[in-house]
Amino acid sequence: MPSTSLELCLRLTRAYAVLTRRLDNKLSSVHGLSFSDFMVLHSLARADGGRLRRIDLAERMGLTASGVTRTLLPLEKIGLVGRESDPRDARVGYATLTPAGQELHGYALASAEVICQDATQAVSGEQLAAVVDLLGVLAGINRSNA
Repeated sequence: MPSTSLELCLRLTRAYAVLTRRLDNKLSSVHGLSFSDFMVLHSLARADGGRLRRIDLAERMGLTASGVTRTLLPLEKIGLVGRESDPRDARVGYATLTPAGQELHGYALASAEVICQDATQAVSGEQLAAVVDLLGVLAGINRSNA
């Protein structure tokens, strides 16, 4: 019999796969975004000034620096995300949310909210808050990297 820790990780992985598939399908068919694209836009929308250092964005998304670059390129090409360099340090690059990206994020956010509310409708508010806290601990999320 698997340990409770293993069972949690297995169920978490399955829940992630199910929710990602739902979100991917809806966001793709309605807004032309993958769930990964949405996560980039959402991370930038939540950041101060709509911009993040590319390395910080990579950390929030669980990607390498090259992985975040590959993720950002198509979004840059279609004008949803921009690129800025730091005037004080040429080695530092920022990903920025463009006005078009901000607008599309707003529409996609409404769709994502509906899917997530539907997925969690059988969960009480108290249970949902506890799971959010637990997942934050597991992911190492704190106020500076949420």
